[in-house]
Amino acid sequence: MKKISILLLAIIALSSCNNKESNLTVNANIEGLKKGTVYLQKIEDTLMVDVDSVEVNGNANISLEAFIESPQVMYLYLKKVDNSQYDDRIDFFAEEGEVTINTTLEKFVTDAEIIGAKNQEKLEEYRKMMTRFNDKNLELIKENFEAQKEENEEKLIEVNKQYESLLKRKYLYTVNFAINNKDLEVAPYLALSEVFDANIKYLDTIYNSLEPKVKKSMYGKELKDFLKERKEEQKEIENIKTEETDTTEESVS
Repeated sequence: MKKISILLLAIIALSSCNNKESNLTVNANIEGLKKGTVYLQKIEDTLMVDVDSVEVNGNANISLEAFIESPQVMYLYLKKVDNSQYDDRIDFFAEEGEVTINTTLEKFVTDAEIIGAKNQEKLEEYRKMMTRFNDKNLELIKENFEAQKEENEEKLIEVNKQYESLLKRKYLYTVNFAINNKDLEVAPYLALSEVFDANIKYLDTIYNSLEPKVKKSMYGKELKDFLKERKEEQKEIENIKTEETDTTEESVS
């Protein structure tokens, strides 16, 4: 009898976990959309999963709901019925409360205007600056192509120097941006998505600057785990180098 009671409690607890009330509402208006399906999605264990969906049949105003345990990047995905070339996905930073997305069918991603909370505002601020870096990067790619065509070695060297300088400035901007927004979950998110291959000391600096609540968030925990993996990999590489050095010295002696 006691075992049955424990089993029933476990089932009830599991059921309550799977039926948590939504704490996120995504309101979307897609101008020009007459028919199709709109999905609210998130990444779970490296896979894109559907959280909620709405069939659109004449009404472009839709509402989707979800329960999230921590602020995170989610996606609004449009799957049309009659013209698949417009199928696309808008990403946004979701947190408890409401998010409003206004866009058009023809330019689903580029026309998107997202009204969200602080994390979304900061993500947009960051991406505006990244647009400048990306524009400059395209200029350098063009200059590199022209230098190769002209077989201009000096110009190639100069362009490569400018590219390395641009990349360094982009990384430093991202690190500083994350540190300046240490009270928001967008900080560890940018560390993981934009500068994951940066020097460990920069990632360490970002993580150590995070406020306690952000360290406990989904991206805060992921950054902690990622740092641990990077440090273990670095230690292994250093051990291999040490062993190779010792072997070389023994063979010489």
